[in-house]
Amino acid sequence: MKLRLLYFLFFTPICLFSQVTFVKDTIQLQGDSVVVTATRSERKLSNVTVPVTIINSKSIQQIGALRLTDILKEQPGLTMTSGFGAGVQLQGLNPDYTIILINGEPLVGRTAGVLDLNRIALGNIKKIEIVKGPSSSLYGSEAMAGVINIITDGTTKIPLQASIRYGTYKTIDAGVNQAVSSKSIFYQGYYNYYSTDGYSIRPSSASRVTTPIHRFASNQQFKYNLSSSTNIQVGVRFTNEQIKNDISVTNGGTTIHSNGEEKNTDYNISSTLNHRFSNFLKTSFRSYVTQYNSTQNLLTISGAPYIDVLDHLFNRIENQTDWIVNKKLTAIIGGGTVMEGVKSSRYDSEKVRKTNANQYAFSQWEWMPNTKFIFIGGVRFDHNQTYASAWSPKVSMLYKINKQHKVRLSIGEGFKAPDFRQLYLDFTNAAAGAYSVFGTAQAQKVIGQLNTLGQIGTLYNNYYQLKALQPEYATGANLSWEFEPNAKNFLSVQLFRNDIRNLIEVQQVGAYITGAQIYSYLNIGRAFTTGLEIEAKRQISNTFSISAAYQYLETGDKDQIAQIKSGIVYTRDANGLSRRLNLSEYVGLPNNSKHKAQLKFNYSNQNGLFGNLRALYRSKWAVNNTNGNEVYDNGDSFAKGYIALHFALGKDYVNGFGLQVGCDNILNYIDAIHLPNLPGRTFFTTLKYQIPQKHKL
Repeated sequence: MKLRLLYFLFFTPICLFSQVTFVKDTIQLQGDSVVVTATRSERKLSNVTVPVTIINSKSIQQIGALRLTDILKEQPGLTMTSGFGAGVQLQGLNPDYTIILINGEPLVGRTAGVLDLNRIALGNIKKIEIVKGPSSSLYGSEAMAGVINIITDGTTKIPLQASIRYGTYKTIDAGVNQAVSSKSIFYQGYYNYYSTDGYSIRPSSASRVTTPIHRFASNQQFKYNLSSSTNIQVGVRFTNEQIKNDISVTNGGTTIHSNGEEKNTDYNISSTLNHRFSNFLKTSFRSYVTQYNSTQNLLTISGAPYIDVLDHLFNRIENQTDWIVNKKLTAIIGGGTVMEGVKSSRYDSEKVRKTNANQYAFSQWEWMPNTKFIFIGGVRFDHNQTYASAWSPKVSMLYKINKQHKVRLSIGEGFKAPDFRQLYLDFTNAAAGAYSVFGTAQAQKVIGQLNTLGQIGTLYNNYYQLKALQPEYATGANLSWEFEPNAKNFLSVQLFRNDIRNLIEVQQVGAYITGAQIYSYLNIGRAFTTGLEIEAKRQISNTFSISAAYQYLETGDKDQIAQIKSGIVYTRDANGLSRRLNLSEYVGLPNNSKHKAQLKFNYSNQNGLFGNLRALYRSKWAVNNTNGNEVYDNGDSFAKGYIALHFALGKDYVNGFGLQVGCDNILNYIDAIHLPNLPGRTFFTTLKYQIPQKHKL
């Protein structure tokens, strides 16, 4: 307790003006990228034991990506979702099971479990690291499916970089990046302004409508070398956005129109003190504060107001020590405490902050007996104030069969603690049919009071099964084989499996006398996702390359499958007559496509000319249960499969100027209901400038 208090007293003053990354001076080694997210320490990609995807800044810039969603939607094994903003599914698991980090620190502000990735600009991103599979052994709750870490460029020595882009929907994106450095001090400041007339970005919209967005973001980073062995890193990240809403929502056959505005602010403040005792021992003390505020004010056509307020505050203090025991054994040991709280109009009172605290400790040991074999074992212990303690173990290994062949295997346990909304939600949506959702901490009490007042029409069996929620757990396994015969060719095949228990699902527990639905949360699910991912790359010449990827995904609810096998699940035939459902007709979990593929052609020469053509395919996926059996099968409603084609062409000039043009969604595929985040055909032009290298400070 005393040690924690010392940490708090030391770091709180620094936190008033600072942000940091746990990624220190990440460098690019010759022929081999450096990864930090997989092990929380710097490792060559060739020595990482878990599946990792690295997206570098060159790839981000050459496709013309503006927001994080632009680049993630083109990565194998990832699927963008459209509910409550743009979220990301990893290996078939919902967005709330993947933790999103910026420089190793988590973002907050989820709505219905979804963190809207549209709010993250890519102008000063150095790289993005994606770790697939349960990662709770290092990152705790929300890392059940994996980790996406956005690493900003804190090492550039270019004094000034600027760009401006104009595109369809009157979209303007302007960014400025400045840097000043000396032997002991480094400072970088990034500023971004984004404005668009936009398109519908909310779910269940009856038509595509303009959704004007104005967003300002900045990121300040500062590093000071106190000595050759000690440095401190500080900085501030801030985002402010305003969105005009024009929404149409259909519920129970009734469409409700509403309009208004949404205001969101997001800031991160953090600091790190790094000290190296020797070449074998170093430690880092980190402090992090982030707050997300969101206010949505709507007015339905009938005149009923709808106000939604969210204030999420997150504080973390942490220490990590890296120890090289000997030539064959290294260790990472760390721990910390998290204090967070949420105020929301969706809870019983927006003036009272619901709080939770979590203390944790983690340890990871890496054993490398020879140059061919690496074994890593790790475990994390979380003591949650609200829930029982959770252990998260993980083991992984890499075996280099020879110079051309590698095999990776990882098996881990992940967990996700119930969040604030699943506990404390007290929400009636006047803008969508007046349905209600109540968290389990108060559902029975509130619904009971409404029943006494004569407002409840029906109570379902699920109402009587409501009880305290338990954390969700997942066991994940990933096995991959990589073949790299030479520097120009690469092939990877990965098998994965995730088994989830205690799955928390929204269930209808009753209905008002008006017919409006009443929902709450139950631990009733046992689910799985399993599949195959294949990636191939070929460097055809010094200027031209081609890459391809494919994912096959199977998902399912184990209890539903057992019921189908028992013959107690029914559907209707073409004549409307009831019959038993065959297992072959079961399609698994909703919002998941069985097939995804991509094909990319890239051109780049030494004179600064570059171009690319990218084709993305996604097969159909289930969206609504329309036959009333609560199981997703061939008789339900599906979103159609589609192909999206994107193109970009650019030229970087020796005087520091650059020009880029592009077209996204060339085939103009539009599905307003199921893909509100995919606009029609859009064009863009970008002009950029940086002080040429010969003029750098």
